[in-house]
Amino acid sequence: MTKKIEPWKTLKSELVFDHPWYKVRRDHVELPDGQQLDDYFVSVRANVVLVFALTEDEQVVLVRQYKHGFGQILVELPGGVIDEGEKAPQEAARRELLEETGYTSDEVELLLEVSDNPTKDTNTISFFLARNARLVATQQLDPTENIEVLTVPLGQVESMILSGQIRVAGSVALCLLALRKLQR
Repeated sequence: MTKKIEPWKTLKSELVFDHPWYKVRRDHVELPDGQQLDDYFVSVRANVVLVFALTEDEQVVLVRQYKHGFGQILVELPGGVIDEGEKAPQEAARRELLEETGYTSDEVELLLEVSDNPTKDTNTISFFLARNARLVATQQLDPTENIEVLTVPLGQVESMILSGQIRVAGSVALCLLALRKLQR
């Protein structure tokens, strides 16, 4: 027997914390069974892009940086938020790749759009595959960024995931998706 799933009804919604980098919304919701919750908190976050960039000689471009929320230095794929005014996620993907790594690509393909944490966050992550990436510039980092660019052979990416060297969820997912797309 298939269970009927219904969305919750939002009865009231208010922004309780509004900062340029972080916003929190408090929703008063009614569940399908009539139960009401007056304190369901949601992070209102900007949409994000993540890029699996592959060079012509089959090197994958990764970044290594400190992530304060987790308190560790991590290896992941380049990416970031879609800025206001960017018409398409693909523009943001190209920009983030260039800013963080100095690499660019004329072949940037959307593979999938996903939700990172649909229970509490409003944003999506757009996963891109950038083929024939090439180094064309120096990094253009924000004052708070300190990013080391790494290139690793395509054949080592899966073992880096399985050994825990790459362990940021979005990067793991996109790496595996890109490897499948590339049939590796």
